[in-house]
Amino acid sequence: MDAAIQTSSFFWVIIFGYFALVLGFGSFFARYNKTTQDFFFSGRRFSWWLVTMSIVATGVGSHSFLKYSAKAYEHGFSSTMTYMNDWFFMPLFLFGWLPIVYYTKIRSIPDYFEKRFNPGVRILATIAILGYMIGYIAIGFLTMGKTLEPLLGLDLYAIIFIVAIISGVYITFGGQTAVIFTDLAQGFILIFSGIIVFIMGVNFVGGFDIFWSALSPEFKLPLAHFNHPANFNFVGIFWQDGIAGSVGFLFMNQGLIMRFMACKSVHEGRKAAAFNVLVLLPISTVVVSNAGWVGKAISVVTPEAWNTSTKLDHVFTQVAYLITGSEVVFAFVIAAVAAALMSTVDTLINAVAAVVINDVYKPLVKNKKDKHYLKVAMLVSAGATIVGAVSTIFFNNFPTLYEAHGFFHSTMTPPLVVAIFLGIFWRRYNTPAAVATFLGGALLMVIGSKYPEIFISPFDHGIEFNPDRPYSYIRALYNTFVCAGSGVVVGLLTSVPSEEKTEGLTIWSLNKAREYFKGGTPNDRPGKIVTVDWSLKDSEEDVVNFSINDMEVMSADVGDLVYVSDNRKWLGGLKSFHSVFGEPHNEDGKVYINKNHADSAMLDERQKLCAEKEL
Repeated sequence: MDAAIQTSSFFWVIIFGYFALVLGFGSFFARYNKTTQDFFFSGRRFSWWLVTMSIVATGVGSHSFLKYSAKAYEHGFSSTMTYMNDWFFMPLFLFGWLPIVYYTKIRSIPDYFEKRFNPGVRILATIAILGYMIGYIAIGFLTMGKTLEPLLGLDLYAIIFIVAIISGVYITFGGQTAVIFTDLAQGFILIFSGIIVFIMGVNFVGGFDIFWSALSPEFKLPLAHFNHPANFNFVGIFWQDGIAGSVGFLFMNQGLIMRFMACKSVHEGRKAAAFNVLVLLPISTVVVSNAGWVGKAISVVTPEAWNTSTKLDHVFTQVAYLITGSEVVFAFVIAAVAAALMSTVDTLINAVAAVVINDVYKPLVKNKKDKHYLKVAMLVSAGATIVGAVSTIFFNNFPTLYEAHGFFHSTMTPPLVVAIFLGIFWRRYNTPAAVATFLGGALLMVIGSKYPEIFISPFDHGIEFNPDRPYSYIRALYNTFVCAGSGVVVGLLTSVPSEEKTEGLTIWSLNKAREYFKGGTPNDRPGKIVTVDWSLKDSEEDVVNFSINDMEVMSADVGDLVYVSDNRKWLGGLKSFHSVFGEPHNEDGKVYINKNHADSAMLDERQKLCAEKEL
């Protein structure tokens, strides 16, 4: 372990003050969790801009700061390419997976597999997704432990234990609404702090010209070489971080899916994803990698200032300590890493609870009140936190976080990613083919890891064989290939599923999914948003009543779906609800809602509402 970085008590006052603020902020939103729908999906109420920052905070993650800083220190600007793979696959997500997930009203990814195939495949998907998310949680906790290790000089696992307690408290009580609003703040903090590190780092070495001239030409290459070096090459990175990593993150990360399901509509979800990929993702690549570039420049320009014994996973912390020159700024930067950790782990803990409740507990314990399931969900969140913290023991055996994360992606994601992809885009894909993908693919993955020189070597693309971790980068390609091959072969040899079985569950039948979502024929006539006063009515029926003229402005018919929200746009949909248009009245500018609507949205009595037709 590196020698502990010297800090004063003032530094820790700032750090723990930040944690206390997060705890208080997150726990505040517990009052919005009245149902499991609220706890997991925030009532499908939020605007795109609010969800966008939550996606960024989740995607960046604390592991991104540490692992990409390590690779940037070793290999230069090409480290950013591992972070840009989402561009390739986002269109498939926006127009394929996202509308299917939203319109079919699935509560978890395994839920989709039961609808698409059968309960047996759902069990296989549940095992796969829980393993994936618990592993992700463990890597998050390990990252924070490694961040604080050179600062505290304490045992790594003691640090992880403390962080796990803090993380678990607010997510256990706050649910998805706490996650989204906490991430809103943390997303801005981590992006801002990453930019600060770059600016102060360049200034530390004497300006941009000196910074740039200190780096070798090879260091400045935007892309890694095709098949070398063995531990960081273009083809390996594409398969490991692009296919297994990015596709896995977009299509099987239950936490990310829950973010999009918290949007008020599919359209809002698409706007959130597009803005994230086109605007915020390029910024994020610089934010997470630049400490490695700065560290390399420091080691060249002022070698006496650089600790040559610094572990690769400690590069970010070491750079931040050297360049900030102030404990206040240094504490802020470390707090940003903590923010990144929180924003990733909170999502995954909440997602684990969603899967356990919807795919394990409810099928076994039926016909309970929703409050019962909500309490169990909170207990599961606490349990997921503990299991994730314990699982760090396994991932700590890898040389760096990057290697740990790469092994995790290439091993855990291929069966589920392949099954989702084929399920969405290939109507012929049936239940036996899905079982073959999970079980046959897993068997061939194990065999490949046992005899890599026989099974993985044909995929090596000229990459050097490493007896310690044979073809760690190409392993993802092999694993993806055998999972896909198993499913395709069995799918071609067995019968085509009926149209009724796949309706609304593939991209070829999205209109059926929209019909299912509404419970009737969608109304696609363009309409406008109206602003109205509201009053309570003595009814528990889930309908709202507008005037005839207001419904004409919205191009709405009785039975159409409507989204109603507080007209203060800056709330991002926090105070809102979904309902159905009931019979109209003649009082223009007024809507009648019931007490359940008002309570669930926590509406203010004197505040006007905005309303728009959904479908």
